[in-house]
Amino acid sequence: MRARGEIESGDGRPLSGVRVIEMAGLAPSPYCGMILGDFGADVVVVDRLSKGGPEIPNVMLKNPFDRGKRSIRINLKAPEGIIIVRRMIAESDVLIEPYRPGVMEGLGLGPEEVLEINPRLVYARLTGWGQKGPYAGMAGHDIDYIALSGALSLFRRKGEKPLPPCNILGDFAGGGMLCALGIVLALFERERSGQGQVVDAAMVDGAASLITMFYGLLGNHLMSLDIGTNLLDSGAPFYETYETSDGKFLAVGAIEGRFYKELIAGLEIDPSSLPAQLDRGKWPEMKERFADVIRKKTREEWMAIFEGKDACVAPVLGLNEVMDHPHNRERDVLVELDGVPQPAPAPRLSRTPGKAIQPGRSRGAHTREVLDQLGYEQEEMEALFAKEVVE
Repeated sequence: MRARGEIESGDGRPLSGVRVIEMAGLAPSPYCGMILGDFGADVVVVDRLSKGGPEIPNVMLKNPFDRGKRSIRINLKAPEGIIIVRRMIAESDVLIEPYRPGVMEGLGLGPEEVLEINPRLVYARLTGWGQKGPYAGMAGHDIDYIALSGALSLFRRKGEKPLPPCNILGDFAGGGMLCALGIVLALFERERSGQGQVVDAAMVDGAASLITMFYGLLGNHLMSLDIGTNLLDSGAPFYETYETSDGKFLAVGAIEGRFYKELIAGLEIDPSSLPAQLDRGKWPEMKERFADVIRKKTREEWMAIFEGKDACVAPVLGLNEVMDHPHNRERDVLVELDGVPQPAPAPRLSRTPGKAIQPGRSRGAHTREVLDQLGYEQEEMEALFAKEVVE
């Protein structure tokens, strides 16, 4: 039984003992909290009441982002609700908030106010545009943030419009994951200084960071802005996806000469009948030839040919196929929680690995437990429930 104000800290994961408040939000911030929770942090989601105003929609009844977390429902419009959050902050290490600039300040929970309560707090602000700039107060989504960073312009074939890579690049890679990194960096620095700080994690910044190499290629005149004609943007015949006879797809990434030779051998194409590998002017006709050849066999037939070969060829798997692939199965790339297959914690640590823990019950199910840990007496709790400060 945990004493009030204490958390379990002996499970061996690297963030065990770290207490995190996750202000309820959409995809990027729950993903950030999930990463921290997978590696041992005690993450408590502060959600809105289910009545009396709009709440953050949880469209997935079995949401992987909820794994390993606890949750409490608080009316942030009530002064008593703000007091609860401030008491949580006093005992926490990290706060994650995903709102537009000024929202937390309007609640009296901005960085200046709460760092006075807890100078060791790492205050993570996860937004699309960031905390300053002309767009800071505007609405937006992943597609907008990656557009402004330049990343979206890279996702297109020659002559076609940009195709957003779902909402992976901005929300999750450039948003949630970058925010988790910022939090861990700030926690690491806190061990030296004893002080917390604000993490400004903007998805536009993160998306720009992720395409650093392409800024380098462009700056060194190693790629052009004629997207769809370059080495890595579907211009090259040896870095492309191809349809197979059964309507499935192969991913080909044979850039280096020795890998390219293995590819050509597997396709049973006479090398003397092809232009030079890096003859860019011939790439379109080479792609047509590769496509004609690959279309004559099924995906599995091709994989049997390339199995164990350094041709850089892989099957394009649907989400329903990933778990059953032998490589993924042996590495346990996916785990199943509550009947939902989902990615296992990553990266893998040899001594203190992450662990995906079964999601908690419904939102707000831990309200009494959290209040008890904060030192609220039973009579005080019942009064808060009666006044609809908590749920």
